[in-house]
Amino acid sequence: MFTSIYKKLVIDFPKVTLLFLAILIGFSFYHAKNFNLDASSDALLLEGDPDLKYLRKINETYGSKDFLVLTYTPVSSFVEKETILNLQLLKSKIEKLSWVDSVITVIDVPLLKSTDEGLMERLKNYKTLAYPEIDRKRGFDEIINSPIYKNYVISEDGKTSGIVVYLKKDERLAEYIKVKDKYFNQSIETGLSKKEKINYKKFLNEYEKYKNLYNIRNHQNIAEIRDVISKYGENAKIHLGGIPMIADDMMSYIKSDIVVFGIGVFIFIILTLWFIFRNFKWVVMPLLGCATSVIIMVGLLGLIGWKVTVISSNFIALMLILNMAMNIHVTVRFLQLKKEFPQLTKEEAVFEASKKMMLPILYTVLTTICAFLSLVFSGIKPIIDFGWMMTLGLIVSLLVTFLLLPSLLNLFSSKDEIDVKDTEKSFITSVLGSFAKNNKILIFGSTLLIVIFSIVGIFKLEVENSFINYFDKETEIYKGMKKIDDDLGGTTPLNIILKFPIKKKEIKEENDEFDDWEDENEANEDKAKYWFTRDKMDKIIKVHDYLDSLPEIGKVLSFGSILRVAEDLNNKELQSLEIAVLYSKIPESIKKEIITPYISVDEDEARISVRIKDSLKDLRRNDLIKKINSDLNTKLGLDRDEYKLAGVLILFNNLLQSLFKSQILTLGIVMLGIFLMFLILFRNIVLASIGVVPNFIAAFFILGIIGLLGIPLDMMTITIAAITIGIAVDNSIHYIYRFKEEFKKINDYNKTLDRCHSTVGVAILNTSITIVFGFSILVLSNFIPTIYFGVFTGIAMMLAMISVLTLLPKLLLVYKPFGEESDKPV
Repeated sequence: MFTSIYKKLVIDFPKVTLLFLAILIGFSFYHAKNFNLDASSDALLLEGDPDLKYLRKINETYGSKDFLVLTYTPVSSFVEKETILNLQLLKSKIEKLSWVDSVITVIDVPLLKSTDEGLMERLKNYKTLAYPEIDRKRGFDEIINSPIYKNYVISEDGKTSGIVVYLKKDERLAEYIKVKDKYFNQSIETGLSKKEKINYKKFLNEYEKYKNLYNIRNHQNIAEIRDVISKYGENAKIHLGGIPMIADDMMSYIKSDIVVFGIGVFIFIILTLWFIFRNFKWVVMPLLGCATSVIIMVGLLGLIGWKVTVISSNFIALMLILNMAMNIHVTVRFLQLKKEFPQLTKEEAVFEASKKMMLPILYTVLTTICAFLSLVFSGIKPIIDFGWMMTLGLIVSLLVTFLLLPSLLNLFSSKDEIDVKDTEKSFITSVLGSFAKNNKILIFGSTLLIVIFSIVGIFKLEVENSFINYFDKETEIYKGMKKIDDDLGGTTPLNIILKFPIKKKEIKEENDEFDDWEDENEANEDKAKYWFTRDKMDKIIKVHDYLDSLPEIGKVLSFGSILRVAEDLNNKELQSLEIAVLYSKIPESIKKEIITPYISVDEDEARISVRIKDSLKDLRRNDLIKKINSDLNTKLGLDRDEYKLAGVLILFNNLLQSLFKSQILTLGIVMLGIFLMFLILFRNIVLASIGVVPNFIAAFFILGIIGLLGIPLDMMTITIAAITIGIAVDNSIHYIYRFKEEFKKINDYNKTLDRCHSTVGVAILNTSITIVFGFSILVLSNFIPTIYFGVFTGIAMMLAMISVLTLLPKLLLVYKPFGEESDKPV
């Protein structure tokens, strides 16, 4: 029934099919206007991660603002009047930007050693480097030796200053995030009612629209500050950094990658088709199939609301590559049929080619879908979306291949124009065929060596999430992060929260010391008068010093930093009463900047803020997190419930560890799923085993190479094995399916091998070369993991192709899964 319907639509009424596809293209163009990108950091977080929930609580307690960082390296010294003036002018220009809340520079640092007044008077009447009468050299020496500001707003060598630009809080976006988290948590904990699900869906649409608006505004903001920076670049070298800038640049990279990959692969496909067919029509028809699939897919993404991230930015290139492989197989089969059976009419040849290729291409699509669906188990939204995106894309490609291409062949190909050069014997496939027949020991020996090599390499694999190394050294993101890493105390933030459970005995002992101190405020201040104990301060300083001693950690800031400044000014160690008095007397403006971010009296907590040097070559983030957690307990004697780590470092580490576990597990599922598909397709366990072996070897070999080269797996390269198996297995299906068909006619394994190498082998060679060079286009990306993904997947595809044309046929010759040869063809 399906065959007769298909014949009616595509063979008998191809114009109706083309009209339907034309309407679908128009519909897709309309919805393509909603096609959006997402480069926000929350797109790369684990949904429902308890550490994310905890970090948001910490940010609420201690305050958190989005900010940009400028590294400012002037031509002259910071003690020169000209440098101070230029910095003041730059600060003034930045402050005038409507979206800027405040700007902190080296000329805003309070100088507390510039007078001999008492401590409280100094705090109230402090001066800065910008003050006309100040001794700038003495002031600058104080800043460069300050435990607070050294490696924070000024580099250790005094040549580079950090300018922190705090952004005005987007209250609406913050509220949206709260509501989104509330809905998500409820869906996990108690579930959503039908009405709540409808409201949640409406809310998500609103949220996405506002995020798009926010991204547009952020792009304008970054453009504005870059314009300001460009006008002050004569007297200083300035680099821009910070998450808002990285998100905006990432958006530009994604757009660039989509365009470059799409155009690059498209051009390569044109060249490949011309090389194969040497005929304008035979280039245009498969090309139209590829273009139609991509247009429909982009329209569907716009309609569904799936956003393209840096993870999925190569989806257009992947779709073009995989769609082209389908088109080449169908076209080559059509041409081979016309050559082999010249008596067939054009319509009959088109129908036969479609019928013969439907099942193998369907199975190749299903096996590739199986690989991409493994990404759905990652728990990371952009990777899940990428998995579903490619699944939908493959279904679209399959439908377009068997609707559009046969219709075009039916209408526009003519007997005179059919060029069958592609069906002639290929020198490469002939050589590989002869090699497969005559080199049993060499083939199996090489395979064994590759397996051993792969196992050794796989045991050397490690996962790492080096954000700075995701970018080319010439990009602004890399330059800014590297400068901050080297001169201003590191880039990746980590918080250590120290908890101080109040015990009744301790309260009584401490209250004795505060009996003579009158209450100034009833609520928080009353608690604060006994909160600042020497025991707590010593604990903070002990942890602070331990963290400061770790080579992977750059700047460490805590209440201990402030305490050391106060003790240096006071020339003695401060006791509990003096610390509490100091806390109560400090002006609110200063307290808000230097104490509130590190102490929460209400929560009985202290926060130690550290930054990790992300560019350190041998940095192993997971090991560092484990070491800190262990040392705080075993070396510093803190109970496990007295501290907790939080921050971006933890979130991205959780993401990568989760991805590693899920992908290693799902790799087994992918292998099992593909084996079962082979079993269903060929109904022969030996044949199913033979079919999957070359592809599994290719996938493990590429993991082995990555391990031996010492390249850590990241969020993109970790998916290579599953995707390689899914794509590479297509060649095995086509080869075995054709071998089975030809063996029925020839009934001779060696002759069948020659026949397959000169027919389907040519198509496999052509599609594999297309895929390999198609993936090589990804090296044009600014995103290093995408480059690795392209290079290593291309290498794996090449190995898979060689294996399918050597190891696979040799296994067929040795194990004879189609039965013994007989004198007469069956």
